[in-house]
Amino acid sequence: MLVDLRSDTVTRPTPEMRRAMAEAEVGDDEYGEDPTVNHLQETFAELVGKPAALFVPSGTMSNQIALQVLTRPGDAVVVGAHQHVVLYEEGAAAINAGISWAPADDSGGSIGPSDVEAAVERSRHHQPGIGAVAVEDTHMASGGTVWDLDRLEAVASAARRYGLPVHLDGARLWHASVASGEKLSDRAAPATLVTCCLSKALSAPVGSVLAGPQELIDEARLRRKRLGGTMRQAGVLAAAGLVAIGSGIDRLAEDHERATRLAVAVAERWPDAGCDPRRVQTNIVLFSHPDPAALVEYLRDKQVLAGTIAPGTVRLVTHRDVGDDGIDLACKAIAGAPTA
Repeated sequence: MLVDLRSDTVTRPTPEMRRAMAEAEVGDDEYGEDPTVNHLQETFAELVGKPAALFVPSGTMSNQIALQVLTRPGDAVVVGAHQHVVLYEEGAAAINAGISWAPADDSGGSIGPSDVEAAVERSRHHQPGIGAVAVEDTHMASGGTVWDLDRLEAVASAARRYGLPVHLDGARLWHASVASGEKLSDRAAPATLVTCCLSKALSAPVGSVLAGPQELIDEARLRRKRLGGTMRQAGVLAAAGLVAIGSGIDRLAEDHERATRLAVAVAERWPDAGCDPRRVQTNIVLFSHPDPAALVEYLRDKQVLAGTIAPGTVRLVTHRDVGDDGIDLACKAIAGAPTA
């Protein structure tokens, strides 16, 4: 048995998805004529409480499109310093949208309304003007932390006071909804635009969906084309996304429970690694280690695949393709790992 905990993007399509993909009704999506893509977009828009949505190949493309639509070249975006758009998209925002960041401390998993206010005040003193606010829920770099909904609304309220739109990178918003017990539409309500990944833990093979006001989604469609993201008979892919939404969300609680089990094993083996099982809310476990490369290699030898997200930081991510037996194997490997 090989237990792959590198990411929740390694999942394979379920048999139900493969059947749906094989039988999908398709058309040319550039002309808006793929009925399965249209159905996915309408379904997602309704789930997150937005008027319209657009199917795109990846979460990074979705974020890049959102930044282009909401800002102008030269703008700065208020953002957490450790968010995906800042650290894990290869500097794409500077190239694609021509923007810079107004970073805030998000080490606890979120920013606050005072961060928006401070960035706007700095812009009045010869610093770049603020064009938008971007947030991430769940917050991957803090261990899949779920935003407090009242705090998110406070940040969005501060943004509105200054006429700033808000982009919600909800790649794992499904997890936030399940962990909090709050509807996706409630968690997306404070944002102007929201994106979710279909391939993170929901087992779809590819794709994300971006939702918001119709006029912004119309502009997003143009931006998708300019980035080379227009697809043709994409219903084959959208069909898997529909199955993912219909049958993949409720089971995420299992992944959260298994992540807590992993966190307990990590905390017992490395008490000073900064991994507190009580703080693991969703499916991501992060911890520090003096030699991550050696630990990753050791775990690989024990048939457990792990990853890193920063120097000295190891990541384990649970998902559909790792059941209780896999978690048992991983916990055993962790228990026997070198302490340094």
